[in-house]
Amino acid sequence: MMMVYCTTKGACKKFYLRCSQGRAVWAALLVLFICALLTSVARSAPPGSESTLNLSSGKEIYKAACIACHGPDGKGVAKEIRGFKQPSSFPDLTNCYQTTSELNNDYRAIVTNGGPYRGFSQIMPAFKDALTPEQIDEVVRYVRTFCHNRNWPPGELNLPLALNTEKAYPEDEVVVTSSVNATGAGSAATHIIDEQRFGVKNQLEVDIPVMFAQPNRTWYGGVGDISIGMKRVMYSRLTSAEGLGAGTIFSLQGNVVAPTGNSVKGLGSGTTAFETFVEAGQLFRSNTFLQFQGGATLPTDTSKEAQSTFWYTTLGQMFPQGGGLGRLWSPMLEVLGARDLTDQAKTNWDLVPEMQVTLSKRQHVRGNVGVRVPVNNTYARPVEVQFYILWDWQEGSFLKGW
Repeated sequence: MMMVYCTTKGACKKFYLRCSQGRAVWAALLVLFICALLTSVARSAPPGSESTLNLSSGKEIYKAACIACHGPDGKGVAKEIRGFKQPSSFPDLTNCYQTTSELNNDYRAIVTNGGPYRGFSQIMPAFKDALTPEQIDEVVRYVRTFCHNRNWPPGELNLPLALNTEKAYPEDEVVVTSSVNATGAGSAATHIIDEQRFGVKNQLEVDIPVMFAQPNRTWYGGVGDISIGMKRVMYSRLTSAEGLGAGTIFSLQGNVVAPTGNSVKGLGSGTTAFETFVEAGQLFRSNTFLQFQGGATLPTDTSKEAQSTFWYTTLGQMFPQGGGLGRLWSPMLEVLGARDLTDQAKTNWDLVPEMQVTLSKRQHVRGNVGVRVPVNNTYARPVEVQFYILWDWQEGSFLKGW
């Protein structure tokens, strides 16, 4: 079986020729000649001429350029008739669980520059020479309609994760975050956080801390207080159908913190605690974003740990490279406030300047580094260096997509 692809400006036609001997070989050579001729004419014709793609709707463009591989319904062509081996990352465009967490820019990047640009399969071609940016926007808009359930929160509201402020969007992620005292008593902590999305608006979260403390000139290490929580999106809305506008998301979350850490050695609180908080995110048209988290920690034994309240706010800006389709840089500033609910307690304020950057081509591995600096009540409150590595495992293996 010989596969010959003939691509004019914006339209792909696939020919399958059974080549054995004789006239079949000459037929294949003739098709190749015609393809080369059509491609040359299409590329030399001025934009808007009849020999270029004269298609404006996303549905028309999809039928002309995408249907041969992705099928009429977005699930991919049947195995019996497709002429290629389907890679493991091949998408089912009707699967809302897989597709809604993606940004429209992710689709634009792959359609424009091809699969390898984002660390996906070589079989996905680049259409930057075949389609105009407006046509690519149209076909992306059409592809996003293959998920028929509009209750899923849109991926544009999956804002960059700050070092301390939790985001409102439900995710499939593993985050390994660490903090080390830069001043004061020796202390370090690493949190291994596993987040599993389930259903349309829910997320289960498990946080396993590994603590190192030096309470009396001797270092101790071990597992800290493990927490389990659930997040529920209460409201989400994107004001632009193209995913280019503003949007809002609001969630509620509750955690149970078990006293698994050794409190004598400074590795835990020694009491069960309940955490409840709200999370909100606001995206602006300028790629500026604002995130908020506020709530309370309510231990069952207040003689071991005081009840407390906190409110975290993050202001950030996204700077995508590569014409808006490449690596994403997101500088942020967190303003953190916390106060024990006891008499004579004071509110502690901290500032955390930080920078998140996408590390892999697929943008499913990201890093963030910052410094937490006390603003007031600085006695016994050290400066901390904080950083994390985030892996969005739904996008594939940690080692793929680089």
